[in-house]
Amino acid sequence: MPARIKKIHPAEIGFDFDGVIADTVEAFIRLACEQHGHCGIRPEQITDFSVEACLAIAPGLAESIFLDILRDSVGTGLLPLPGAVEVLSDLSRRAQVKVVTARPEVQPVHAWLQTVFPEPVWQRIQVVATGAHDDKTRYIKELGLSVFIDDRAETCVQLHRAGIRAIVFNQPWNRNRHTLPTVQTWAEIRELCL
Repeated sequence: MPARIKKIHPAEIGFDFDGVIADTVEAFIRLACEQHGHCGIRPEQITDFSVEACLAIAPGLAESIFLDILRDSVGTGLLPLPGAVEVLSDLSRRAQVKVVTARPEVQPVHAWLQTVFPEPVWQRIQVVATGAHDDKTRYIKELGLSVFIDDRAETCVQLHRAGIRAIVFNQPWNRNRHTLPTVQTWAEIRELCL
């Protein structure tokens, strides 16, 4: 974590959902193997946000798997990224946690949050579904956030240009695509905020 990143009050920071809070890639890889026979995919192989651009799978298959995860995050066994539950639980004691996702619907996210977090925590998590990756800026501004963590480099660059302090959650698909500050783990996020 770069030393130049100053401490952030939990009320000022927002989070993307897939790839930051939820381990969507683990679910994708598991479902690709269990349901479609594409076994042996490793997270490091997913070097592009458009999965078909870096994996040898049939056109439309990745989209189909991701749609299953988006529609039924609980039923597909979506897991939280290591440390996300603990850190967000701690942050929720100091401020309402704000999540802005490109997903089209909030209901599957709410259902997932209710299975992963205790009730006092999930009740303090506000989720906004934008329906588009490139439409997050206005929602982040409406929520009064000055900092946002996302795994999509292009989103972070767009937020940075709009005056929002963007921090990239380091993943294989965003490496070497930006010059913005990064975090590797939720332990680093904890250090930024607590």
